[in-house]
Amino acid sequence: MKPISTIQVSSALPEALAPLRDLALNLRWSWRRQTADLFRFLDPEAYIASGENPFAMLSKVPAGRLAEAARDESFLARMRSEVGDLATYLGSGRWFQRTVPGAQGTGQGSSIAYFSMEFGITPTLPIYSGGLGILAGDHLKSASDLGVPLTAIGLLYQWGYFSQSLDRSGWQQEEYRHNDPADLPVSPVLAADGTQLTVSVTLPGAREVAIAVWKAQVGRIPLLLLDTNVEGNDEDARQITDRLYGGDHEHRIVQEIVLGIGGVRAVEAYAEVTGSPAPSVFHLNEGHAGFSGLERVGSLIQKGAGFSEAVAEVRAGTVFTTHTPVPAGIDRFDASQLRSYLDADESGLSRLIPSLPVEAALALGIEEGGDIFNMAQLGFRIAQRSNGVAKLHGAVSRTMFQDLYPGFDVPEVPIGSVTNGVHRRTWTSAHMDDLYKKSLGDVDISSLSDWSELSTLTDHELTTTRDALRAELVAMARKHVKHSWQRRGADEAELAWTDHILDPGVLTIGFARRVSTYKRLTLMLSDPERLKRILLSEDRPVQIVVAGKSHPADRPGKEFLQQLVQFADDHGVRHRIVFLPDYDIRMASVLIAGSDVWLNNPIRPEEASGTSGMKAVLNGGLTFSISDGWWDEMKDDDAGWTIPTAEVADQAERNRIEADALYEILEHEIAPLFYERDARGMQRGWMTKVRASLVKVAPQITAARMVRDYVTDLYLPAANAASAFTADPALAGEFTEWKAGVQKAWSGVAVREVTLEGAEGSQVSTGAEVTLVADVELGGLRDDDVLIEAVLGTVGEGEEILDPQLIPLRRAEDSRWAARFALAAPGEVGYTVRVTPQHPVLASRAELGLVTTA
Repeated sequence: MKPISTIQVSSALPEALAPLRDLALNLRWSWRRQTADLFRFLDPEAYIASGENPFAMLSKVPAGRLAEAARDESFLARMRSEVGDLATYLGSGRWFQRTVPGAQGTGQGSSIAYFSMEFGITPTLPIYSGGLGILAGDHLKSASDLGVPLTAIGLLYQWGYFSQSLDRSGWQQEEYRHNDPADLPVSPVLAADGTQLTVSVTLPGAREVAIAVWKAQVGRIPLLLLDTNVEGNDEDARQITDRLYGGDHEHRIVQEIVLGIGGVRAVEAYAEVTGSPAPSVFHLNEGHAGFSGLERVGSLIQKGAGFSEAVAEVRAGTVFTTHTPVPAGIDRFDASQLRSYLDADESGLSRLIPSLPVEAALALGIEEGGDIFNMAQLGFRIAQRSNGVAKLHGAVSRTMFQDLYPGFDVPEVPIGSVTNGVHRRTWTSAHMDDLYKKSLGDVDISSLSDWSELSTLTDHELTTTRDALRAELVAMARKHVKHSWQRRGADEAELAWTDHILDPGVLTIGFARRVSTYKRLTLMLSDPERLKRILLSEDRPVQIVVAGKSHPADRPGKEFLQQLVQFADDHGVRHRIVFLPDYDIRMASVLIAGSDVWLNNPIRPEEASGTSGMKAVLNGGLTFSISDGWWDEMKDDDAGWTIPTAEVADQAERNRIEADALYEILEHEIAPLFYERDARGMQRGWMTKVRASLVKVAPQITAARMVRDYVTDLYLPAANAASAFTADPALAGEFTEWKAGVQKAWSGVAVREVTLEGAEGSQVSTGAEVTLVADVELGGLRDDDVLIEAVLGTVGEGEEILDPQLIPLRRAEDSRWAARFALAAPGEVGYTVRVTPQHPVLASRAELGLVTTA
């Protein structure tokens, strides 16, 4: 009999259990085991059925169980303990409050706005796709743990990123699931009148798009999520926040308008309705939020500033992080598209951002030639401080964007680096966390730089833990492979083999990341027969577990994935190599913990940082990687293995050479060490390497270290620079006038004559002091307007000075400029003199792109 209709029946929380809702709405449960265990204990079936979502499960718990829990003093005591712990966590002074002057009040760096297109915090809030989102989520968690006063801004996607499955041939299939805010751990931000807070943007044709503001609470950090699926918006407007990285360029532009422009308006409105400080620092996590800078420029112009003054003030308080070392990873739009969205009126001012001069704004992002608007270039030009996400990536970025700073050598391009990190409490398994507590105590060791006590962990303790984690990975993999084959059309009766794939006692290699060509998923398949011999070795077998999604539009990436799947489908090896579809945070936590070795083999230097291997390190996994990303600066032969980089131009030949090195190291170094046992049956050599990794590498890779670096190197300097403009309203005008004067006068700046006094001809004795003297014309500029330096160092190919030493020259009595110094090292030394502008507002001598050399 069919029903005539349906009705949803939900359980209501008894008053005694009301605090559970507050616990569920604060995503700290995603990294605090005790809180998650409380919800799991309340109703294990509802917890699993909800996708381990405490917020969604509460309405699914039977009323009888809720009534029972409301009378259970033991359960209530546990609940009150968690409520009390959360209150202490939220209210106590932490690292930021203890170390930053004035942080207890409204002092420097008191408010940072952090923009990102995606945030990977928990699978129950599916607004992320991969590494960028996971990094952003870990940034928020660690900022919360450290007490950094940060507000995050992202988008609440109706469908989020796709769920991945495979067809019978191993080709990736995408499926999107609807995100109902009622089931997500988010709540509406309320305006003063009690309605949901909204802001708006005006698209061409006077289309007013309303943006609803939701909040996810990540520990101490509010994450504001913007949603255009609002009643009153037209259908196209409602679809702006439909999918992460979906649609064409037009769709991407309007999403980035909502994130950047709508995000600034939302965070300012949020500060007003909550009474919290308005942000003084704006951190753009990638170029997607670049329009936020234009919005702030327009706002300052509305208050009376000129365009140049407004740009100078916005730059002072803006930090830009680039995440890609390849041009293909940058958002680039036709300039005509941006021009249409900025929508100039008859006076050339934008209708999207009132008072903003459209052509001047476009000039901040247009590439040379005038046809392409580059969001990374906008990021660098709208932010005074910028960084890559590893030391090598910073160096690559300085080369990529050198043209933005003409006249300066690559090392002086003002792009620094903050190496990524991972949130320890999120990514450390329960088994491993128990070992941390045993050695270091029940403290947040992310704040510790010395983890040497972990060297006291015994072979037995580490072996027991690693065996348990590997067994959990094998169990999870069997379940997922069976489910995957069922979705691929296989019958239950033909899948008995999936119950026996992998072996809890075999050396296990993990490889999981976004499947794009430069990450070289299929490098391991370069010699299929050799790989089979390694996998099937009788004495030293190896098994590989692979996971990862390819972007729906990335056909080459999908082809790589299909090649791997088809190899893993082979009857002869399918028990030794498996692919797990639909990689997410939950799967990652098991895979990275259970892998003995984490493999990473991108094309150097195209991996910006990579963080998956860091998570394996925290769980006692060892690193096996190309010298790229984070491993390039932290590699240690005592803690892992480095695949040599082949310095050849032909990519196919490079792949062959590096694959051969991969096989050699795996077969002749890694596998023998794993299977080597002492008289007690212990892996003494292997566990020595594990301890070295935990003590030497692990402390460097925490997101707490990363966030502290952002605070000290970027946020606080940006806050100080921004506060200088706030404290002195005339500063922006004075700086703009100074800059215009310097640019006008610069053609008259010249270094006429340079002499080295104290040298006998072209010879000087080691350690002898010399005086370098220069006759410099300043073209009407004051001495304080310029920095005059001697540049000296060894001379390399192309007659370039390598690793230059910079020595300031001072005005001498005869009006010339001079510096006295000793030359300590023997060898040929080249020298010259250069002049650059200097001003207290400048963060780098390269900012204006003005330099004159002898």
